[in-house]
This record gives sequence, structure tokens and C-alpha cells, in this order.
Amino acid sequence: MNLVVVESPAKAKTINKYLGPDYTVLASYGHVRDLPSKDGSVLPDEDFAMSWEVDAKASKRLSEIAEIAKKSDRIILATDPDREGEAISWHVLEILTKKKAVKDATVQRVTFNAITKSAVLEAMAAPRDIDMELVEAYLARRALDYLVGFTLSPVLWRKLPGARSAGRVQSVALRIVVDREMEIEKFKAQEYWSVEADLAADSPPFVARLVKHAGKRVQRLDIVSEAMASAARDAINAGTFTINSVEKKPVKRSPSPPFMTSTLQQEASRKLGFTAQRTMQAAQKLYEGVDDQGGLITYMRTDGLYVSPEGIAQAREVIGQRFGPAYVPEQPKFYKTKAKNAQEAHEAIRPTNVARAPETLRLESDLQRLYELIWKRTIASQMESARLDRTTVEIEEPTGQTALRATGQVVTFDGFMAVYEEGRDEKQKTGEDDEDDTTRLPALKEGAKAKVEAIRTEQHFTEPPPRFSEATLVKKLEELGIGRPSTYASILTTLRDREYVRVDKNRFYPEDKGRLVTAFLEQFFRKWVEYDFTAALETRLDEVSAGDLNWKVLLRDFWTDFHAATSAAGELRTTAILDALNESLGPHIFPQKEDGSDPRECPLCHQGQLSLKTSRFGAFIGCSRYPECKYTRPVASPDAKDGGADGGDRELGPDPVTGQPVHLKIGRFGPYVETTPPGEEKPKRSSLPKGWSPASLELEQALRLLALPREVGAHPEDGKMITAGLGRYGPFVQHAGTYANISDIEEVFEVGLNRAVALLAEKRAGRAGRGSAAAPLKELGNHPEDEAPVQVMAGRFGPYVKWGKVNATLPKGTAPEDMTLEAALPLLAERAAKAPASKKKAPAKKAAAPKKTAAKKPAAKKAPAKKKVAKAEE
Repeated sequence: MNLVVVESPAKAKTINKYLGPDYTVLASYGHVRDLPSKDGSVLPDEDFAMSWEVDAKASKRLSEIAEIAKKSDRIILATDPDREGEAISWHVLEILTKKKAVKDATVQRVTFNAITKSAVLEAMAAPRDIDMELVEAYLARRALDYLVGFTLSPVLWRKLPGARSAGRVQSVALRIVVDREMEIEKFKAQEYWSVEADLAADSPPFVARLVKHAGKRVQRLDIVSEAMASAARDAINAGTFTINSVEKKPVKRSPSPPFMTSTLQQEASRKLGFTAQRTMQAAQKLYEGVDDQGGLITYMRTDGLYVSPEGIAQAREVIGQRFGPAYVPEQPKFYKTKAKNAQEAHEAIRPTNVARAPETLRLESDLQRLYELIWKRTIASQMESARLDRTTVEIEEPTGQTALRATGQVVTFDGFMAVYEEGRDEKQKTGEDDEDDTTRLPALKEGAKAKVEAIRTEQHFTEPPPRFSEATLVKKLEELGIGRPSTYASILTTLRDREYVRVDKNRFYPEDKGRLVTAFLEQFFRKWVEYDFTAALETRLDEVSAGDLNWKVLLRDFWTDFHAATSAAGELRTTAILDALNESLGPHIFPQKEDGSDPRECPLCHQGQLSLKTSRFGAFIGCSRYPECKYTRPVASPDAKDGGADGGDRELGPDPVTGQPVHLKIGRFGPYVETTPPGEEKPKRSSLPKGWSPASLELEQALRLLALPREVGAHPEDGKMITAGLGRYGPFVQHAGTYANISDIEEVFEVGLNRAVALLAEKRAGRAGRGSAAAPLKELGNHPEDEAPVQVMAGRFGPYVKWGKVNATLPKGTAPEDMTLEAALPLLAERAAKAPASKKKAPAKKAAAPKKTAAKKPAAKKAPAKKKVAKAEE
């Protein structure tokens, strides 16, 4: 008998069909054990001894695997073909050995890059041993991450309240986002003008731009004022122009290589709007197989660009059939990755059967779109290059003092462009002399007279570098050699989950919390957040996996300096840390004022100095004269760019009804408005809703907020009043204890009775559905323990996964449609483990005592004991 162990049940199901009755294929459901989240899991003083703990949800499955293993002659570990997969196989074997389940069985390791019958059978015929060098690289990486997290995070919690934790790679990724934001804040826009003319030379009009004025070459930033632009316009108006040269240059544009993990995440972000996590979840399903179609793509965690000869042959055949022989290059195209330390033996991400075109499949939306993207990229990578004619036309007036240039291009053969063109990242508009040559020009002749038909001058300003999107941040991490293909999605998710960054319109913005953590690390742990240091550490980890470096030597080298730095930081006084952060964050926290006044002067008392302070709720800005002056504001005013940089309180004007002043105030939890009604001691307050700018807030808006909650009207069913207000979770309407959210803040001020009744009815209908048989948002499949359904449900406080009586909230930022059974099982296991003792039938154990004593006592006394048991079981 042969036992095959893989990670996922979907993979197990597919492979089981290929191997026949002599094989039993079981799933480990990913990692089966990990370092416990507590001190002492890695012991540097004991040569980095590591204590592993079997995951609660994995224990039962491992027992099942062990039982089958005891009856097996051959145990085949067939986890994924990367470092993580090698580690899972090692963990499984370690556990089976401890359970004495291996005995005389032959243990073998196999890997396959695609879940197809041919790939699986070929792998089974060529087994090997577990690659301990890959395992040791995993152990070193896991120990490093643990030691950084459990050594540095407590220092952060004590010295920087409000900070969550610090990770070895995530901290560097956060620094990249923060550094970019600082570039943007320091950027000073430069004015420049463009000068263009519409010309005709016995031809349709075409556009040319100024490249020479007053005998000097003109770059895009050279014309810096309207006066200079006007002088150039006058010179063009006064000139008579001739086409001096028409230069046509044939050029080739080569296709992009097939996908690896990082480029797939980048393109899916650009073209499909997918997050890295969403991309990898969809790719995982395509790899494991959908229905009876087997694996649709090769392994999706790879940094290799190699495509097997069979894959290339398939692609060339499909190209010839669909596009014709002209689109098939004479020789196949081969690609080599530029990424450092890439595992070139791994294939690129491609369809397992390139002949299986996207239109022949019927998949759920995300899978269909991602498969089409992968298929097109693979096909295009083996197609003939595109051919273009790039034309440059030089136009001058006789004196040579003024000259214009027109550029354009014509596609003479589309080649791979018939299928696919790579998306482009947003470019910084710096005013550099980069010509847009995508315009098509009419036929033009040298020596022809060019008549000026129109002239345009336009003002521009250089722009700061763009904030990172998921695509550009992954690209940056890859360029720096930070992280690996399997880690990019989790890095970005962690930054969001810790609320160190926020994502708005697919752009990363650092939160104040993230800025503080980065500033702290740069001040006291600079070496460990340096890009070069982190990249060099990745290189050393690759040396371990190649067998060129002992993993314990790497850990000793790292730990010696890191432990000394954390010990020194732990001894620092909080005031010293705050002084350092005040200095490093000064330009961000206290930007220079236009009037030249002191940006740190307290706007309330005008005597104290503002500085960074901490509380158990996190950092804030406060006055040095506290408690005499109680001025506070958030770390960074969200309106620094809009003139609200001082964050000070201000009076908006008097309430026209009461005559009492209405104030805007900036508290440590954000801006709010306040007024004190006549005869009352307690002021009435209202926080500003999301999206409202304190800098532009006017009295009318403040009065509308202070008037909430407002009465909408009596409910037609019971006559009770419906009110509209603004609460912790946003605007709402309320009636008889039922709250229904309103999507737009403006609607809370004008929502009518009919609309409010409809919103409340919808909310009650939803609640009634949940109380009885609410329809799930998504069916994930059956739980492996009892085959009961696992579903994604809509809840009052957000979506959750449900298995029987166990409910687990979805992690922040996870969309219900992105949830999978594999992702849900750990959440449910963790929630079940935290269930109160009363839900674990603990009372039944108490009832055992009366039963025991009852046997020694008269029968008449057995009845009370039975009653107690019955009561306990109820």
C-alpha cells in the first residue's frame, strides 16, 4: 500500500484519480505545526533549539495520516515544489516518526510543477529524499522572523504605545511606503510651459513641439514662465518653416516573458484590479484543479521563467493555428530571470495545456479572468516580435533660430501585440524630455513648406513620484531583493491588518502609527531596516539552501548584534525616545507655516511648545504647559496640505438660535464640533464624519452635525418616531431599537419617511433571515472532520464563516467572495479552541462523581444523582 501526503484536499482529490486503488492520498491542510506564539520557542542560548507545536486543527488529521502510514509500505511526501513545501514534508515526517508510524516503510519525496496525470506519474517515477538544505533555510528564516518579532515587538509596546508589532521583512516594506510619502511631502512643484503647433505640409495637420528657441535647444523644463512661452509663440508665428528631414527607423518590440509570481501579481493588479492576496487565492485554485479538469496552470509560487519544451511546442502550435505562420518565430524564445537567487529549475506560470483556450472553460469570474491573463501572456511570450516604423520629422525656419519636431510611429506588423501587451505603471511627470511617439503621422516629404495653422501654449507643473500601488510595491520589493514570491501577498496584507498603512484607490498611504514605527526603527534599529541589509540576509538564506552556509552560523551572526541593540533600546527612557522621534518626524508633524511663525507654538495658549506624547491609546501631539494647557491633536493633521497644519481650535461663529459660539476642536481622537446650549453645563459635541475637512469646515455644516439626531417622522405601523443620526459605524436611521445604515453622510440630513421605512424594513428582513435560514454568501464545501457544510454568512458586524455552531469572523480586509475552505478551517479551529468551557460539555464530567458514590449507597439515593446528571446535560 502507498500513502501520498499533499497539502490541500482539492489537490488530494485530483491526484487520487490519477494514481489508482493502490494509493491513498491524504491532505495535511498546509502547515501542520509551528513555533508557539510565546517566549522560549527559539532558544539562542541553547544553540537556537526550536520547540514546535502541532496545530490544534491538524492533530486529528495527522492521527488519520499516521494510522494509514502504519499500514503502508511506501510513504510519499508530495507537497509543493518550493521551500515551504519542503518544510511541510519535513514536519509531516517528523511527526509520523514520533508517532512511530514510519516503521519499515520507505519514505520518499516527489515534486511536480503541474497537477496533470503525466506530471504526477512522471514525478512518482523519480522520487528523492527530503532536501535538508532547503529545510534548514526554512528553519533559519522561521527562527529569524520569530526572534525579531518576539524580541523587538515588546520593546515597541513599552516604548511606543499604540504600536502593534514589528516584523523582519514587513518593517522594511513599511519603510519603503513611508520613504515615498516623505519624498512626496518634500517635493516642490516646478512650473514649466509646453509650446506646440499644428502644421500642414501639403498634408493633413500634424502636431509638432518646440525644440529650439533663440538658437538654443529647448528641453521640457526650460520654458518656465508665461512670458517665455509667449515669446516662443511669437517666434513661431513670425517664422516660415520647412521640413528639413524625415527619418524613418524600423524598430522591433519584443514580447514580455511568461509570468512568475511577482509579475503575475503586478499584472493582475494593473489589469484586473486584484490584490496580491486575491490573485494568489485564484491561482491556487487554478493550480489545484477545478471540477474534473485537473490542474489548469503550473505551480504559482515561482521566480523562474523556464518553460518546458512541451509547453513551448504547444504554444507554437496554437499560435500557428490561431494567427498563422507569420506569427510563429523561427526559433523558440527562451527567457532568463533577472531576479537575484531565482530558482531557475522552477517553471514559469503557464497553462498546463496551452491548447485549452480561455473561451473553452466555464470558471467562476476571478478564475476565468486570471486564467485568460496567464494564457494570453504565455502565448504572447512565444510569438514573433512586433515591427514598427518610428518617424522623426525636423522642421526649421531658415535662420535656424526656431525649430520644431514631430514624432510618431506606425505598426507595420503587430506580432505578439495581436494577443497581449504588458500593462504600464503610473509614471512620474517630471517634465523630462521623453517624447510620446505613439501618434501616427501623415506622409511628409523633405523640403516641403510647413504652414503654421495653430499654436498652443500650456502651463504645467512637475509632479511628485506616485504613491505605491500593490503592483509597484511588489516590483520594488523584487528589485531590492527583499522577500520571496511566496511572501509578497502576506507582507502587504500584514501592513494593512496592523493599520500601519491604508489603501485608497489602490494606493498605499502610511498611517501615523506606521510613520512612528518606521521612525523608531530608523533611529534605534537602523541597520535592520536598511534595504541592503535585508537583501543581503535573503542572499545568505539562499546560500543556506544551496548548502554553502551553515544555518546556525547565520543565526549566530545575526543574533549577536540584534540582541545587543534590543537590550540597549530597552534601557532607553521614553523621554529620550520621544525627543528622537520629535526630531526625525519634525517636518511631518510640524510643517513650516507660510507666515514664517513657529510651527511648534501651541495655537491655544501661545506660550507652550508642541511635541510628541504618548498614552495608552497611542501617540498624540500635546502642549508642553500641560496640565495648564490641555491642547491636543492627532500626530499629523490630515489637512496639512489644505492650510490646517497647525491643527488648532477655532470658533466657527455663533449659533443663530441660541447665540452660543460653535467651536471646531481637534482632539487626540480627531476633529469635532462643540457648542454649549444655554442653561446647560455639558457641551454638545459631534465628530466630523469621514471625508469632511476640518480646514474647510463652515458654521452651517457644524450646525447640521450638532442638530443630529433629527426626527424623520412617525413610523406608519406603530407611530413611534424614526430618527436619523451619526454613530460609531457611520450615518443611520433608527426605530424601536433597530438601526439601519445609510451609505452617504449627506443623506442623513435629508432622508425622508418613505426611504427610512424602506431601509428599516430591509434591515429587519435581513435579521429575520439570519434568525431562521439566512442564505449564505458563499458555500465553501464540507468540513473534513464531519462533512458538515462550511459557509460564509452575512452578520451584523460583518461577514463570518459558519460550521455548525462555530462562527468565526473573517479577517479584516478579506472579501467574502475571496474566502476559501482552506482559509476558513484555521479560523474555525481557533474559534472552537476559544469556546467557553460550558460549550465543551465540562458539566458532564462533574456528574460522574454522584454516579460513582451512588453504587456504594442505597438504591433510593440514586435518583437525586440522576436528576443532577440530567440537569447538567441540559
